[in-house]
Formats: sequence, structure tokens, C-alpha cells
Amino acid sequence: MLPGFLTRAVELLLGRDGRDRPLHLRAAGGATVVLVVVMLLGSWAVTAAEQGAARANLTSYPKALWWSIETATTVGYGDFYPVTFWGRVVGAVVMVVGITTYGMVTAALATWFVGREQKRHRLAHHAHELCDETARALHERFDRLERMLTREGGPD
Repeated sequence: MLPGFLTRAVELLLGRDGRDRPLHLRAAGGATVVLVVVMLLGSWAVTAAEQGAARANLTSYPKALWWSIETATTVGYGDFYPVTFWGRVVGAVVMVVGITTYGMVTAALATWFVGREQKRHRLAHHAHELCDETARALHERFDRLERMLTREGGPD
């Protein structure tokens, strides 16, 4: 059940064949997948690195998972923290990947907003061009009708 769910989630984030989503969305989706994997593996790695260390407080996977989430999001409550060298190395990796991912997701969101605004602007510009073209065509038609009426000796 879970692998099928993960497969569908990855396909949704990255697109089915990699071409049906814009690059910024694929990059943000890929970074999110990497972040989730790093947080899951980092939780396991920090638990292994901290096992048996004096003053270690990351002694279970649920605690380590909570720690990796708050570390990746740069919240850092300070309730859990690694005390060993290798635990801190894992923490640094989780931090860098988290900061990078949130930066990419923010950039993708900004690109989406800018793209929508540019599309709206293009549509408005196209509508103005159509309006101007229609007005020119109507003026030409009225001019033709006036010329026809003046040639035929229209109403006095």
C-alpha cells in the first residue's frame, strides 16, 4: 500500500513523463522528494549515531523524526539535538537540504505567480489589439459606406 502511494506522490510531484510540468515545478517536486528521503534516513542515521552516547536525547526514531522536521524547517526548538560528531554531521545535512528545498519551493511558487500575471497581461494586451483591429475594420466599413452614399447622390 505505502509504496504505491509513494509512487503516485512522486509521479504527481515530478510529472508522469517529466515533460508535462514546467521545470520549476519539477525542481521543487524533486527537492521535496529528496528532503523527505533525507529526513527519514537522517532520523535513522542520527538515532544510530547517538545510540549509547552520554547525554543523548535522540534515542528513538519518533524523537529523531520530530528533530529532523524541526531542523529541516529551521524551527529548532532545542528540545532535541545531537551530541555526537556524526549526529551533528547528519544535522548539518538535514539543515542544508531543508533550507535548499524550502528556497526552491518558494522560488517555484513565485515563478508560478509571475507566470500567471504575465499570462494575464498578454491576454489583456491581445484583447486590446483585437479591439483596436475591430475598431479599424468598422471605421473602414463606415468610410466605404459614406463614399458609396456620396457617389450615389445620397440624401440631401
